[in-house]
Amino acid sequence: MDMGVVRDIEVNGKEVLVKITPTYSGCPAMDMIAADIKIALDKEGYQTKVELILSPAWTTDWITENGRQKLEEYGIAAPLTESADKLALTGESKLVKCTNCGSNNTTMVSQFGSTACKALFKCIDCLEPFDYFKCLK
Repeated sequence: MDMGVVRDIEVNGKEVLVKITPTYSGCPAMDMIAADIKIALDKEGYQTKVELILSPAWTTDWITENGRQKLEEYGIAAPLTESADKLALTGESKLVKCTNCGSNNTTMVSQFGSTACKALFKCIDCLEPFDYFKCLK
């Protein structure tokens, strides 16, 4: 919910339809997210259907403030604004804060991190690597 992936929930008695949108069209996690939703609701006695919605496309604007905090706590830097994101990804500005020590003295190691929606950064101060969730519009 905090990531904005769950777009809608329709409940009709014990039947539940959950509509989800991937963070990008090739996101490999969507099958597991759909399965986890179905398993959790079915376990509570619901007959669950999960539907993948591709339009409108997901945007990082849909991440709640709580979601951004959870990303940071997990070790993934939350997305910046669109213009700041471009400056950070081109190396023009040090705007991505280290999730380990909080320093802005960071550098991008790779445009792509553990998934295509993230870039890999490294903190120059504490030397720890971390993912940055790219701003997607």
